[in-house]
Amino acid sequence: MRVSIPYGRSALSCDIPDDRLRGVLVSKLRDLKADGPEEGIVRKSLEQPIASPRLRDLARGKRNVVILSSDHTRPVPSRIIMPLLLEEVRAGNPDADVTILVSTGGHRATTPRELLERYGKEIAEGERIVVHDSHDEGLLVPVGTLPSGGALVLNRLAVEADLLVAEGFIEPHFFAGFSGGRKSVFPGVAGYRTVMANHCAEFIASDGASTGVLEGNPIHRDMVHAARTAGLAFICNVVLDSAKRIVASFSGDMERAHEEGCALVGRFARVQAVPADIVLTGNGGYPLDQNLYQAVKSMTAGEATCRRGGVIIVASECSDGHGGEAFSRTFEAVKTAKDVMDHIMARGRDETEADQWQIQIFARVLMNHRVIMVTSAPREMVERLNMEWAPTLEAAISRAEAVLGNPGAGITVVPDGVGVIVAAGRQGE
Repeated sequence: MRVSIPYGRSALSCDIPDDRLRGVLVSKLRDLKADGPEEGIVRKSLEQPIASPRLRDLARGKRNVVILSSDHTRPVPSRIIMPLLLEEVRAGNPDADVTILVSTGGHRATTPRELLERYGKEIAEGERIVVHDSHDEGLLVPVGTLPSGGALVLNRLAVEADLLVAEGFIEPHFFAGFSGGRKSVFPGVAGYRTVMANHCAEFIASDGASTGVLEGNPIHRDMVHAARTAGLAFICNVVLDSAKRIVASFSGDMERAHEEGCALVGRFARVQAVPADIVLTGNGGYPLDQNLYQAVKSMTAGEATCRRGGVIIVASECSDGHGGEAFSRTFEAVKTAKDVMDHIMARGRDETEADQWQIQIFARVLMNHRVIMVTSAPREMVERLNMEWAPTLEAAISRAEAVLGNPGAGITVVPDGVGVIVAAGRQGE
């Protein structure tokens, strides 16, 4: 069988013998038929919001309107969504002062070129756009305390808005349960120290902090509290198929609309693990496979269906390199994944360090599996992170066979590791 893994803006393919292929785990969202053109799907959801008045009604009398928008690391089709949100706001108040606030969380700043690509020339050059910086204390204001006890610090523009709105998309998330909804506020426009408190070792290690799980998830609980505190009044979140086309849209109340969207994604994205000694996966292509840091997400899908001691092959272009200095330096002072994990688990909630959550999950994967990367990232960068580098999928499979000492090892393929919820234990038990 010929299998294909999204890679950058294209894909990588290879042939796998039928007698070795254990399964191909794909989201059934690709089978969900869109009810008309993408713009029409979003417009309909805005006209029939869930548990909320229409956005145009909320905008009446609101002078200072802030729309939270995803950054360059997310495939949100803002060219479709943002014009419709602006249209709704100005239908309710033509004189509203509108600011688009890019929710970068702890990521690097979105560049002018990326803003132009995301919104198109008319919005990129004609609207006020501000890119959030989680480290700029001058942009931040304290607004209370999280349920977990951490200080809640958010972007002043969001807090002081007369009306706070967010666009986004919903997909499985490896420790927040699902993306979208409340995440536009937290971590989207939160201060870095607030993100540190929420992404602590204790919470990341929680059974509740898992792909597709909201109930009992301590990270989700903090995020909802932050969004409500900020006054997030209305969201428009879309669901995308494997070609990143809009197949569903959920607008309205921040919790109710998000929950309905998550229910749909959970229903279509959940797949049953098919254990194998080799798992081949990827990060869904551009923009989610821009760096090694993000590639950890698809590794978690791999570990859920890879036998302990098996090999996970990740195809991720990583055109942006490692994606985080702290993540890149993971094994500089501490050489093994177990020692890295021990160091992290010894830290309290107020001792979280940069990129710790990603490093923690990465170490968990490496403690139980070998990881081979097929990537454009430099070989030395990959190997410095205790992984192996391979130039092609075929070469990676050959190397995995050598590691296992089994040229006939079974292979499970998860083409889009960030788009599925693999129903299995974390280490593929």
